[in-house]
Amino acid sequence: MSKIVIVGAGYAGMAAAAHLDKAGTPFTIVNNHDYHYLTTLLHEAAGGRGPGENYRVPIKEVLRQDSSQLVIDEITGIDREKKVVIGKSGQYEFDYLIYGMGWISEYFGIKGLKENSLSITNLDTAVQIREHIENEFKAYANDGDKRHLRIALGGAGLTGIELMGELLEYLPELCKSLNISFSEVDLQCIEAMPTILPMVAAHLRPYVIETLTKKGGRLRTNTKIMEVTPGVVHLDGGETVEAGTIVWTGGVRANPLLTDAGFNVDRRGRGKVNSFLQSSDDDHIFIVGDSAWAEDENGKPFPPTAQMAEQMGALAAHNLLGLLSGQPMKSFKPRNWGTLCSLGSDVGVGDAFGVPIKGVTAALAKEGSKAKYLWELGGMRLAGNRTKQMMRI
Repeated sequence: MSKIVIVGAGYAGMAAAAHLDKAGTPFTIVNNHDYHYLTTLLHEAAGGRGPGENYRVPIKEVLRQDSSQLVIDEITGIDREKKVVIGKSGQYEFDYLIYGMGWISEYFGIKGLKENSLSITNLDTAVQIREHIENEFKAYANDGDKRHLRIALGGAGLTGIELMGELLEYLPELCKSLNISFSEVDLQCIEAMPTILPMVAAHLRPYVIETLTKKGGRLRTNTKIMEVTPGVVHLDGGETVEAGTIVWTGGVRANPLLTDAGFNVDRRGRGKVNSFLQSSDDDHIFIVGDSAWAEDENGKPFPPTAQMAEQMGALAAHNLLGLLSGQPMKSFKPRNWGTLCSLGSDVGVGDAFGVPIKGVTAALAKEGSKAKYLWELGGMRLAGNRTKQMMRI
């Protein structure tokens, strides 16, 4: 029997695992912890909407077959010649590999940014950001230094704007609990480009700006970060922003394992795949999610989104089963369900099936997408068990 290994339990890896599990095909999934976390909701954990455990799903709660094996280990390398995945605690032989190790933060060579900022890279770092902010505000209550109340967010893409929306909802509550006037708080989002949210329709962006500004945030476009030193963001033109909390949300790149293993990768470190999601270097390896350099029929790369990752994982598993059974494989032709951006728990913006939406409608759609994902991952059982803790309607 062929040895099938999945590395990474993100959206792509879990979709592949769920597909193989339902088919009763034995496999091993290797991940650095025993749960799957919802990356698209980490801004909620970082911004104080809910505790970290609300945004994780035990992997064993998804996998029901005894033949579906979970191994907890941190993957450090891939040996294509020996067909071995290398971890800190062991090595895992494979005949077929589904690689979905996801992304790391991209710092674009900005001096000191990585060393002197926080970043939402996983569930632990999201919780760390919330705890860091709480500690900074407590420090202000003790010493009165207003730098503790200044939060600088780098990047006005989806993560930066959603985190800002969450913080603007949570910080007034935090201030009240510490007897701090919210008017003293300076929450600013710094963006080098002339606009925010490039993935959202242009006519919706003024609504985002108005909503966040009315709640007390500052959006600074055409403002380039040149360097970050401890507690200080240095901007183009010489201005400095002294902040107790500096969070970078400005970009991602693929986990470097593919590059280190000698795969054909693009400038973001994503491995080149064919239309069936097989690596251009090895047709026994499927690369999925944010690690995949996949293009449509016009040569345009697919965006690194959760919905693309989920569809890639499911198709890779389907195609792998096709290889094992001698059935034809299918090309990756994803469906775009739309993009949703929350601005806190009550309003949002985005599009659903190409139709622009905003306000409460967008917020409800965002909440509904949580239930939809859980149902797709684990059916009614998982949706029933986990939806309540993640949704806020």
